[in-house]
Amino acid sequence: MSRKEAATGFPVSYSYSTTSETCYAPPAKPIVEWSSGLCDCFSDCGNCCITCWCPCVTFGRVAEIVDKGSTACGTSGALYTLICCVIGCCCLYSCFYRSKMRRQYALKGSACTDCFIHCCCEPCALSQEYRELQTRGFDMILGWHGNVEQRSRGVAMVATAPSVEQGMTR
Repeated sequence: MSRKEAATGFPVSYSYSTTSETCYAPPAKPIVEWSSGLCDCFSDCGNCCITCWCPCVTFGRVAEIVDKGSTACGTSGALYTLICCVIGCCCLYSCFYRSKMRRQYALKGSACTDCFIHCCCEPCALSQEYRELQTRGFDMILGWHGNVEQRSRGVAMVATAPSVEQGMTR
C-alpha cells in the first residue's frame, strides 16, 4: 500500500481497507463555548428588538458573514422571508447556518441541537449568532465586504502620491 503526501505535507492513505493502517490528518481546532448564552438576548436591546420584529434582517446579516460575502444580506433575508411565508417554518433554513457557523469557529454543539434550538426559539438563536459574530470582531451592519475593506485599510495601506520631478532636464 502506498502513501502519498497531500499538498499540506501530511501523509494520507488512499486505501479504504479495514486494516489497522493509520491515516494522518492535521489536528482539529479545540471546541470552544459560545461567547454568550442563548437567553442573553437583552444584553443588546437593539438587536433583540430587530430580531423579534423582523428576524429576516438579523438572519441576513449573519448569513452574509457566515457565507463570507458570497450571499448578500438582502438576498439571504429575502429568501428567509419567502421560506417563512411559503412553508411557515424558516427555522429549517436558519439551523443550517448555525451549523455552518459552528464548524467555522469550532463552537460547541451538534446538528441536532442546532435544529432543536432554532425550532424552539428562533429569535434567541439568531440573536446569539449575531452576538457571537460581533464578539469575534465583525461590525454586523457593514457586512462581509465592509468588514474586509475596513480591516485592509488598517494594514499598512498608506495612500501617498509618487514623487514627480519638475521640468525636463538632459
